[in-house]
Amino acid sequence: MSARNNILQKLRSGLVGTTPRPDDFDERLVTEPWQYNPDDRIRQLRTQMEAVHTELYQVTSQNWPEKVAEVLAARNLGNLLHAPGTEHGSQLAEYWQSSGQSVELLTYDRPIEEWKDELFWNVDASVTGTLGAIAATGSLVVWPDRMEPRLMSLLPPLHIALLKASEIEDNLYTFMKRNNWSAGMPTNLLLVSGPSKTADIEQVLAFGAHGPKELVVLILEDA
Repeated sequence: MSARNNILQKLRSGLVGTTPRPDDFDERLVTEPWQYNPDDRIRQLRTQMEAVHTELYQVTSQNWPEKVAEVLAARNLGNLLHAPGTEHGSQLAEYWQSSGQSVELLTYDRPIEEWKDELFWNVDASVTGTLGAIAATGSLVVWPDRMEPRLMSLLPPLHIALLKASEIEDNLYTFMKRNNWSAGMPTNLLLVSGPSKTADIEQVLAFGAHGPKELVVLILEDA
């Protein structure tokens, strides 16, 4: 018998004659203190995220590309990484072409090995979607996939995140239930509350040490 099987056999033997503990979980303990009406939900999210240097803007599902252009122009940035295979990426590209924007649109369309140096050092900003947000903690829920790999939200100095107002939940528990995570937990899930920061060295707060220096969230209301 292998060491692994030997350990498992001992664990199974130890359960003989025992009774499983009843599930006495009370969901009110993790939901009632953190419940909000729709207006307060956005207000709570804004308060929590702005406290850690995140910028938030409320826009519509139609005019948000204009705000992206405005954010880039204010910082005099030269390029923007986007995912043209997504609905929002296609909408952004259409606006860029019709409005004659000078900022170059970059595409994450090749293996990282083929453009690692460019991705790490020459990309100014990125725009990605989100799975939603949690008002209680002021956290974005980002679920990277093949269209928008994790490095899109991790490497560029400026990350612009698109958040639908209808996908902001009160707390983590209600978010998990809405997305039925018990049937399939995401394999690469990110909870993001603000730009990257650390105070490991001499207790001096520094931004951008392990990710974006700036996080801008565009809350998309129905037009």
